[in-house]
Amino acid sequence: MADDDEDDRLLAEDALCESGVNAQLHFVVDGVELFDFLERTSEPEDTSDSPPSNAPPRPDLILLDLNMPRRDGREALQLLKSNPQFRRIPVVIFTTSRDHQDIATAYDGGANSYLTKPMSFEGLVETMRNLGKYWAETVHLPNEERE
Repeated sequence: MADDDEDDRLLAEDALCESGVNAQLHFVVDGVELFDFLERTSEPEDTSDSPPSNAPPRPDLILLDLNMPRRDGREALQLLKSNPQFRRIPVVIFTTSRDHQDIATAYDGGANSYLTKPMSFEGLVETMRNLGKYWAETVHLPNEERE
């Protein structure tokens, strides 16, 4: 999750726990930190004989706020979708903006979904539950290992 608002990050973490979704959540505060984190992640499972990596796993999903310092979500989305290493990672814009231009720009830039942050904690818990159900149980992602 890339979001510069500390309260939003803490609420998202609490809501994820409350939702019952079994997922790890990593936080960065802007698009610059997002790319630093992604550069440190390991590639999806490799069948070669290379030794296992100690790097954190590549995220299965990125929750991206639009309005952040240094590199905002709009620029980060553009860079993600133009980079062959990262373009397949689904990106959900998760922001307070309801601006029609922001929504259009996000989808034109390759966002997989656009969600407005709920106003209540209960709404955030439900959003996390729905995100987990959809992205972890429903869709098929590249290089996934399902039984």
